[in-house]
Amino acid sequence: MRFAEKLIHAVILLARIGAGLAFAVLMGAVLIQVVGRLTGYSPVWTEELTRYALLFMVALGAGLAFRTGDLVNVDVISETLPGQLPRFLRLFAAFCTAGLALYLLPHAWKYVSIGKMQTAPALGIRMDFVHFTVWLMLAGLALFGAVRVFGMLFGIDDGKPEALKED
Repeated sequence: MRFAEKLIHAVILLARIGAGLAFAVLMGAVLIQVVGRLTGYSPVWTEELTRYALLFMVALGAGLAFRTGDLVNVDVISETLPGQLPRFLRLFAAFCTAGLALYLLPHAWKYVSIGKMQTAPALGIRMDFVHFTVWLMLAGLALFGAVRVFGMLFGIDDGKPEALKED
């Protein structure tokens, strides 16, 4: 396996682990909320933690969802088109996704940096850690969009989402 493939597999593994950990934190916080409401004491910080865990779960999962085809697709229409048109549309969509995400990354970083001056009311953490999820989501979409574009251009991948490859 080449270095680039190993790197992509490592990024996929880290994103999966991160999304799984965020989901576990989300489940734990919700469980504490539910049990707390049954006992009459529900900690305030669980509301914030739930929101922040959801943000991290989405940020880490968006690139993975793009990679597997679990984001919104119109492949029902595009894949019925004749000839090389479906492939061109997949390539164009991946290029646009990667390009837009790359364009937005510096702007998202500016948003992240604003959070240094703010703290979360209940948890007391700096908001730049929370705002980082926006940058992380865009970085994941840019990375996996670029991987699809390069894979399609070099004949490594046909650009079809995993769900379509199984059909």
